[in-house]
Amino acid sequence: MDTFEAIYARRAMKGFDPDHRMSDAEKSKLLEAAIQSPTSFNIQHWRFVVVDDPALRKQIRENGNDQAQMTDASLLILMTADVQAWQKQPERYWQNAPQEVAELLVGWMGPFHEGRTQLQRDEAQRSIGMAMMTLMLAAKAMGYDSCPMIGFDIEKVAQLINLPADHAMGPMVAIGKGTKDPWPKPGQLGLDEVVISNRF
Repeated sequence: MDTFEAIYARRAMKGFDPDHRMSDAEKSKLLEAAIQSPTSFNIQHWRFVVVDDPALRKQIRENGNDQAQMTDASLLILMTADVQAWQKQPERYWQNAPQEVAELLVGWMGPFHEGRTQLQRDEAQRSIGMAMMTLMLAAKAMGYDSCPMIGFDIEKVAQLINLPADHAMGPMVAIGKGTKDPWPKPGQLGLDEVVISNRF
């Protein structure tokens, strides 16, 4: 599928075929695409929690406003991020770069993040967002539908998956075979309202 076609065709699907199964190869293809997404300093904060335990999915749905896509979609991925990834063996993020580039970026990583808690969380969430969009577009290109979701009890779901203390919970995304037409687009703002030339 053409990239622009995937962008315009991607919609939040609310109804999925609960009997459809994705192959391991398809799941790997999606996740391999997701990790091509950019991250600040190439830190790759994202940690994709692939939930395939039916009982756990049911518990997530119970803490997710009873959204059927949490149990019915072929794939449910909880988007989490290691907020402290910037200080965990940072040299590995630049292991294939020229030595002078690696030394520059790894050396700058600490001073840039140190003591800036909000920035650390912001960078982790930005990484999640870019990877999640890549996942949804890749899914559409493969003929699948998706639904990004934030309507769940973040603290309870974090407990259910044993989220480490230095990780952040982001949205989750359901991917699978849609069973109904998506809702009409509710209304896009025009470029004249959202594009600012140089200054507000």
